[in-house]
Amino acid sequence: MTSAENRDRARLSGTNLERAADHNQRVTLHAIRVRGSLTRVELAEITGLTPPAIANITKRLMQDGLIEEAGRRLGGRGQPPTKLVIRRDACHAIGVNIDRDHITIVLVNFAGETLARVSREIDYALPEDVRALYRESIKGMLRQARVSIDTVVGLGIAMPDDLGSIELPGRPEAYARWENTDLASLFAKPFELPIFTENDAAAAAMGEMQLGMGQQFGNFFYILISAGLGGGLVVDGAYVRGATGRSGEIGLMRTGGGKACEPVQNIVSLSALADRVVAQGFAIDAVTKDEHWPAPLAACIDQWINDAADRLVGPLEAVNCLVNPATILLGGRLPVQLVDQLAERINVRMREVASFLPAVAPVARAALSEDAPAVGAAILPLSHFLLPTSGALWKTTDSANVSLVA
Repeated sequence: MTSAENRDRARLSGTNLERAADHNQRVTLHAIRVRGSLTRVELAEITGLTPPAIANITKRLMQDGLIEEAGRRLGGRGQPPTKLVIRRDACHAIGVNIDRDHITIVLVNFAGETLARVSREIDYALPEDVRALYRESIKGMLRQARVSIDTVVGLGIAMPDDLGSIELPGRPEAYARWENTDLASLFAKPFELPIFTENDAAAAAMGEMQLGMGQQFGNFFYILISAGLGGGLVVDGAYVRGATGRSGEIGLMRTGGGKACEPVQNIVSLSALADRVVAQGFAIDAVTKDEHWPAPLAACIDQWINDAADRLVGPLEAVNCLVNPATILLGGRLPVQLVDQLAERINVRMREVASFLPAVAPVARAALSEDAPAVGAAILPLSHFLLPTSGALWKTTDSANVSLVA
C-alpha cells in the first residue's frame, strides 16, 4: 500500500498503552515549550492528565534532559510551586530550504531559535550546488553556535513540489535533474543524520503551527510567497496533507476568464514581481534588500500589490467557503512592509465580496521570518522524535517523508 493510500484510509484502529504514554509525554513537553514555563499543577490543568501522571512524565523528561526546573513561582499561598522550562540546548536540528532563486541553511535549538544561518541567492541552483554549499558550511555553523553534532537529531529539507518540472522564466534544461535527485544521498556527508523532506509551503505552515500564530489559531491557511506560490492548511492544530499529499496548492489554481486563467503564481510570486522590476530597469535585490525605493520602483511595486490582491480574491473565496479558516497568514521573502500592504489590500478586496460569502477570514502577516521554510524544515525532525503528531495514537507504516542516511 502506498503512503497516499495509507493516508486516505479511515483510521479506525485502536491504540495501546505504549503509544498513549508516548503521546502524553509529547503533549506535556510541547505545552512547556509553548507556554515558556509551567508548574506541574498548570500542566495537569492544560493537558487534562492527573497530577500523579504529570509527576511521572516530568520526572522522565528531566531524566532525559529535555526540561529543567527554573525557580519557584511566587504570589500564591503555601509553598511556591516550581516552574518547569524546556532545555533549549537539549537537542538541535538542521533545516534546508531549496528554492528556484536561493538556498538557505539554518541550525535551530529545541526552542526553534536560529543559532546559525547561511544563505545564498542563486537562480536555479543544481543539486551539486546545494550539496557543495551544505558541505562547506555545516561544520562552521556548528562551531559558530558551539553545538556538538551529537545533539543534532536530524536534518529537514523544504522545497517546492515538482521543483524541476514546472516551467518558469529562465529555467535551464539541466534543472530537470531535481526530479530524479536522491536527497538522502545529497546530504549523506559530512554527517549521518535522519533526513526528512517536505513541501516548502507545508514546512512553513508547520513551523508557524509550532512556533508562530498556530499558538493562537488552531485553524489557518498559510500562503508562502517565494519564487512560486504555495499554501498549507492547518485544521484543529494538525497539518492536513490531503489524499495524495498535495493540499494547499493555491499557486496552481486557475480561476476566472481571459488572462485570469493563468496559474495564480504567474502574478503572485517573487518571480512575477522580479519580471516587472527588471522591466523597469531595477534588480529584484532592490526590492528585497531595501525598503526605500525610488518613485518609479515604488510605483511598480504598488501596481504589483494591487494586481496580486485582485488575483487572490477568487482563490481566497474558495478557501473561505471550503475550509473556513480562522485566519489566512502570509509569509515569504518579501520585506515586512510589503507583506503588510498586500495583506491589507487583500482584506479590502475580501470585504467587498464578504456579503456573498458565509464567512471571511482576516489576512495577516505570519509570525515567522523570511526563513520560515528553512526553520519549518528544521522542526520536522524535532516533531518526529519529540512533539505531538496527529498520528501518534495510530498504528501506521507511512514513512514516505523520512529516510535514514546510512
